[in-house]
Amino acid sequence: MTINLKSQERIDDLGRNGYKIIQNKEKFCFGIDAVLLSDFAKAKSGERVLDIGTGTGIIPILMEAKTQGEHFTGLDIQQESIEMAQRSVAMNGLSEKIHMVCGDVKEAVDIFGTASFKVITTNPPYMTGSHGIVNPKEPKAIARHEVCCTLEDILKASAKLLKERGRFYMVHRPFRLAEIMSQCVKYKLEPKRLRFVHSYIDKEPSMVLIEALKGGNSRVTVEPPLIVYKDINIYTDEIYEIYGYDRRS
Repeated sequence: MTINLKSQERIDDLGRNGYKIIQNKEKFCFGIDAVLLSDFAKAKSGERVLDIGTGTGIIPILMEAKTQGEHFTGLDIQQESIEMAQRSVAMNGLSEKIHMVCGDVKEAVDIFGTASFKVITTNPPYMTGSHGIVNPKEPKAIARHEVCCTLEDILKASAKLLKERGRFYMVHRPFRLAEIMSQCVKYKLEPKRLRFVHSYIDKEPSMVLIEALKGGNSRVTVEPPLIVYKDINIYTDEIYEIYGYDRRS
């Protein structure tokens, strides 16, 4: 099919099932955090998945390629991002399995209804609204800072949108881990799995991957750390596998 690209847009290969994605270098392109989350999150046969703050739609597209999930929905407040994601979904022939919705997470229960999903994923803004935002309407600011929603907004909505024993997956920054854990427990999303991501084996973690279970018991497993680079600009074998590339020596 013919894909009409807008100014500054490009098409990138995702390395999975021949899928590609449209991105705009002047707006916001997905990063390794989204790719790692799509690998950490699980969706089983028959399960419906919601990605909150989907941006370009990268997580639903990658999870459709990697999991047995029945259907994937992406939610984002930015119409421009949703329109771009919809074109990527159509380009990959996935319109029957992936649906993109423009809307506010604070209104998500009204949009989708309670207990509508078995799995929720999110790569939310990492920084609070006071961290150096110049233009709160700028797409990169909305993606990186809590301009349009807070961590609590996402957890509160997710607790209502998930079915009982549904799973919540998030990637975030370790410096907010205490807040994340307390807010998850507040909304009965019990943390079950943590995995810290380190740029290099001798560096402190830069990201944390989290799985929580709605209505779960209090027990957390900390998985072995994920190391991104084994040398300068050389990924570890595990990262190459996550990206869908052959192992490199």
